[in-house]
Amino acid sequence: MKSGTAERGDATAVPQLIAAAEQALPRQADALARARSFAEPLIAGETLPTGENTLAHADAVASILKAMGGSEAMQAASFLVYACQHLNKPEEVIAKAFGESYATLAVETTKLVRIQQQTRDAGAAGQLLEDPTARTEVVRKMLLGFSRDLRVIMLRLASRLQTLRWHAACKTAAPPSVAREALTVFAPLANRLGIWQIKWEMEDLAFRSLEPDTYRLVARLLDEKRAEREEYVEQLRSQVEAELRAQGVRASVFGRPKHIYSIVKKMRGKSLGFEQVFDIRALRVIVPEVKDCYAALAWVHQRFTPVEHEFDDYIARPKPNGYQSLHTVVRDASGRAVEIQIRTPAMHEHAEHGVAAHWAYKEAGTRGYAGVSASGQYDAKIAVLRQLLAWERDLAGAAPGLFEDRIYVLTPDAAVVELPQGATPVDFAYSVHTNLGHRCRGARVDGAMVPLNTPLQNGQTVAVVAAKEGGPSRDWLNADLGFLASNRAKAKVRAWFNEQLRHETVGRGREAVEKLLQREGRTAVKLEDLASQLGFKSAEDLFAVVGKDEYSLRHIEALLRPSGAPAAQEEVTLKKARPPERSGRGGVLVVGIDSLMTQLAKCCKPAPPDAIGGFVTRGKGVSIHRRDCSNFRELAARSAERVIEVEWDAAPAAAGTVYPVDVSIEAADRQGLLRDISEVFAKEKMNVIGVQTQSVKGSAWMTFTVEVSDSARLAKVLHIVAEVPGVHRARRR
Repeated sequence: MKSGTAERGDATAVPQLIAAAEQALPRQADALARARSFAEPLIAGETLPTGENTLAHADAVASILKAMGGSEAMQAASFLVYACQHLNKPEEVIAKAFGESYATLAVETTKLVRIQQQTRDAGAAGQLLEDPTARTEVVRKMLLGFSRDLRVIMLRLASRLQTLRWHAACKTAAPPSVAREALTVFAPLANRLGIWQIKWEMEDLAFRSLEPDTYRLVARLLDEKRAEREEYVEQLRSQVEAELRAQGVRASVFGRPKHIYSIVKKMRGKSLGFEQVFDIRALRVIVPEVKDCYAALAWVHQRFTPVEHEFDDYIARPKPNGYQSLHTVVRDASGRAVEIQIRTPAMHEHAEHGVAAHWAYKEAGTRGYAGVSASGQYDAKIAVLRQLLAWERDLAGAAPGLFEDRIYVLTPDAAVVELPQGATPVDFAYSVHTNLGHRCRGARVDGAMVPLNTPLQNGQTVAVVAAKEGGPSRDWLNADLGFLASNRAKAKVRAWFNEQLRHETVGRGREAVEKLLQREGRTAVKLEDLASQLGFKSAEDLFAVVGKDEYSLRHIEALLRPSGAPAAQEEVTLKKARPPERSGRGGVLVVGIDSLMTQLAKCCKPAPPDAIGGFVTRGKGVSIHRRDCSNFRELAARSAERVIEVEWDAAPAAAGTVYPVDVSIEAADRQGLLRDISEVFAKEKMNVIGVQTQSVKGSAWMTFTVEVSDSARLAKVLHIVAEVPGVHRARRR
């Protein structure tokens, strides 16, 4: 835009404008006059890209909105939208001067204007709008923009109509991108919303700019017999009105205006000549009640000859946008075709203004506005949004494949949420808020409870039933169960489980490091300092790698023990192999070694019938590990000569010897969880000798130490524990 009388972001002008607006008029009165006074110094001297004076354009838009029944706030917004261009913080400034509602409306409209301008400026805009894919993106952005404030639609329609009127008055053609956008986007939107008076005029004016020769040809054909046709229509109108009233039907009959673009579309669509287009001669009959519509129709079909296949009952089967009327085509005694529409005053009001009566829902209050009561505001907004969604589907039908990849659904507050095709209530919950997704436990779709893996449909209203705390289910990541279609939601679920796993791993690593420090008598060492000396950014990073068995505690021992410390005891010299003998504790036979002390390793706590191996320690005999123990693998790799074969002795097992085993349980925290799990172990006759629990953000991590004589039986018990309500995973550590 060209600069006006006030520069953008003028630090002194803006406060003066606010003060003048607040001082000149009461806070809640004459908002339209106040808005114009506020904007005039900013926009009076500037010109729009179309060539229009900005203030004159805003005046005309306000007039169009008033004629359509738009609220004063909507009319005021037509000025505030253009004032936004000159303010550093438009929402804050306008809210202070006029209130939040005005600020939101002006700022949201400004955003949409910017999107449209960017689209038109992106290269050959005229060609872009002919490309269905490019037009899809424009419509999609418009749809999401409209959803934030429905009044934005009316402002944009009125603005585009005024631009087309201005070009017509100046006898210049509107830029092709502007005219084509009006014809392919704005007019279909007005049609979908039932705002016919804007639709017809916008189509004719846009068509006049795009195909001036064809427009002039049809206009000339209409003018050639205009006097004769108008005289005929007036005679027919008077006759029909008088005869219907004589039949007891209180009817008002009017001639219908002729819309050039609709005539051209019919001629092209049905390969008709000009005289074959029925609605060149047309009447509209307005009667008091629905029953009168059918009474009038019966008389018309009796009085004239109906044209076969040219009757539509939009009262019994309204159009998707709510339009209702009876349409019929008849021929008079001379064979001339006449289209007749029959409707009630309420149907006519809706046909002319469509959902325009709903635009002021935010200002309706308890009194209501234009027939929309305050109690019906939500339903009205939902109805309008669903028409927007249907408008999007109209385009999809015209260009197959455009919108097959996504759907739009509504929140209970009537906000639009964009989702991929096949999305479920769980996808919806994660799209609204990550935490809502984690806590999602049920959903209502259009008021009815549905399973969480139900695919959503375009235009449905979704309400999530959420727990106060908790996390997602692992089932949600099972593609066969169909809980998630959105890659974004899947990533959030995986991230949650990864975080829980990391938390458990860090806890396990912390425990191992702290035990080592206790053994070494170095409990005063600061963990953060220790991690830094070992090359880690934080103690938590150190605990994570230790907990995953990716970092040996030997490194920490080497750091803690001063250099030059006396060497440990000499290695044990192993004797040559001899027949197995019973040795040590825990019912372990050491192959080929006589009377050698054994101990069960605390890192993996082996129990029969685990595959085990022995490692000869310095001064502490043979440490017995599970073969799959990461510590054992590391020891064997470093000192293979100290690995010794061992096996379980059957005698202690027969005598009822038990072994301590650690069990790790991950669950959603709830009251009674510890009791329920403990009851399983008690019922299965497993003695619990130790319990550690930790709860963070609704999730519980538990470590049970139980005594078992046979680790194989433990697996069966853990399967039972996993079925306890809330338990996500139960495994042996």
